[in-house]
Amino acid sequence: MLIVDEEQKFGVKQKEKLKGARVDTHVLSMTATPIPRTLNLSLMGVRDISVLAIPPSGRKSIRNEFIKFSFEKVKGCILRELKRDGQVYYLHNRVDSIYILQERLKELIPDMRIEVAHGRLSGKRLIGVMEDFINHQIDVLLCTTIIENGLDISNANTLIVDDVNRLGLSQMYQIRGRVGRGDKQAYACFLYDELKGDAQLRLEAIRESEVLGSGFVLSNRDLEIRGAGDILGKKQSGTINSIGYGLYTQLLHDAVEKLRKIKSTEQKG
Repeated sequence: MLIVDEEQKFGVKQKEKLKGARVDTHVLSMTATPIPRTLNLSLMGVRDISVLAIPPSGRKSIRNEFIKFSFEKVKGCILRELKRDGQVYYLHNRVDSIYILQERLKELIPDMRIEVAHGRLSGKRLIGVMEDFINHQIDVLLCTTIIENGLDISNANTLIVDDVNRLGLSQMYQIRGRVGRGDKQAYACFLYDELKGDAQLRLEAIRESEVLGSGFVLSNRDLEIRGAGDILGKKQSGTINSIGYGLYTQLLHDAVEKLRKIKSTEQKG
């Protein structure tokens, strides 16, 4: 049996290579945000799907805030959290300017304890920063998308994302899940100067998925926005160009039903 956790992090080639290690491998894929290709396979019956929609006891839905960027808004979001002795994730996904922003934020709130975390730090330095944040020796963690998975810090209950154009829908949902891990009300502040491309649609989808356990609903919107992917090829999103999505879906549905009937007949025999 092969269990793939955080499936959205893997490409088609990687998953096929893992499955190819043994013949007849059973595969369990786990994710809060199924990629369009995987979700489409499940909706059409090619793969089975189970949805865990009930959140842990005591959790509260995260409140989304969509705001045009200004440092005054940033200051207000940070101070609101610090006043209740909480901690903040500030997502700035550009390493080249992250230290300039750190200095600007220090000027904004002088007594705030702020540190930087990104993938170019040495392992020892990164571990030290994260340990300080866990031990509440840091108020604001200024970071890149390195925080996307695996962090469970119940005292960090405000997330600030300073440019939503740089993040995909499932990535925003995964990062938003870093807050609201305890029983306190959590806030996710999505900031922007100007929305580009599909950013408006992504923000609308995030707004609609505020209720806990709504990752499946959000993934359906992601499927609508990005397309189902080339299911017989390597693309995990986009359109099926060769025969058209409608015809492909019908052909695949007919093939699945035919195989089910054959299997049912064999079991009866």
